[in-house]
Order: sequence, then structure tokens, then C-alpha cells
Amino acid sequence: MISLVKEDTGLWIATINRPDKANSLTEAMLDELAGIAEAAQGARAFILTGAGRVFSAGADLDEARAGLATSAVWERLSHAIAALPGLTIAALNGTLAGGANGMALACDLRVAVPTAKFFYPVMKLGFLPQPSDPARLAALVGPARAKLILMGGAKLSAQEAYHFGLVDQLVEDGDVLAAARVLAADTLAADPDVAAGIKAMCVSA
Repeated sequence: MISLVKEDTGLWIATINRPDKANSLTEAMLDELAGIAEAAQGARAFILTGAGRVFSAGADLDEARAGLATSAVWERLSHAIAALPGLTIAALNGTLAGGANGMALACDLRVAVPTAKFFYPVMKLGFLPQPSDPARLAALVGPARAKLILMGGAKLSAQEAYHFGLVDQLVEDGDVLAAARVLAADTLAADPDVAAGIKAMCVSA
């Protein structure tokens, strides 16, 4: 249920492909995504997107009840994405919910359709967020807004997410994959070492 395209330019595109279940994630899907990200060290750019109208509703409910909500595989995935040397982009074709936030937060950039919603109701469900998520979220939106989302149960519209800094670009025509390709173009054309060096220099001290 994960589709992968590797293009000659060095662009890898991974698509969550379970639209009939709002792209909810099973442990097998998360393990496959993590394996793809771990294997993508040579990719010049990496785009993560979803099929249909929802990026991901988070964990599959049945598997979440069986323990997936607290599995280490979520952190393995987000760590693998964050460690990639090339430009990483979450092309959010729709709503981003629950644990799926981690993989988007781990990307360098996030582009979204104007109809997307953003929420992470982890506390309400009785769980801690993935270990790296609060710091990544706070780095984008600030500590108070991170608490608003994680502790206040805020459900953001795409416009609010853009205003907060959670989303870097709203794609009015809805073609987030095309928009992500445009953003990746300069990186794909650059010397990979230079691109990786610039990315490393952008990390907060």
C-alpha cells in the first residue's frame, strides 16, 4: 500500500496508497515507508504524498488499539526522513492527522491543498507524541502553538497552518505533487554535495 517511484533525476516519490481507509497506516506500511527512507540516502530529493483526498488519518484504528500507537516504528520513520541529505517535501494532498504528523514534521518543507485540516489529538487518546515531534513542531510554530495543538486539541485549517508556519505553501489548484516538483527542481539540478551542505548549514545551532 506504499507506491514508490525513482526517477532518473534522483527524485524519489513515496505515496501512501490506501485511500479507501483515508490512508490510515498499518505497522507493515510504516515499516515499508521507514525502509524506503533508510534506502534513500542517494536520493537528491524525496517527496512524500498520499493518494486520494486525505494525506493520512494516522494509525489504523484496529492496529492502534493493539499497540501500534506507541510503536517505535513511527520514530524510526521520522528519524530516517530527517536524516536524508537531499531536500525532503511533504506534499499534503489532504488532511494530516494523528501520528502521521511525525513524517511530515520530519520533512524540510510542507505544501498543502487549501482544504486540508491539521490535528494531532495524542493527549486526548491517552498517549505521548512521538519523541521527536514536539521539538520539531515547536521549531516551526513556537512552543505556545505547539502546546495549542498537542494539549489544546486545536484543529487547524490549512490557512491557519500556513499562518502558524506549519505549512510552507498552499497550492490553490490542488496539485501538490506538481508544486513539490517545482520546489525540488533546483536541488535536483545542483551538485548533491553542495545541496547537502546547505541543508546541514540550515540546522539550528
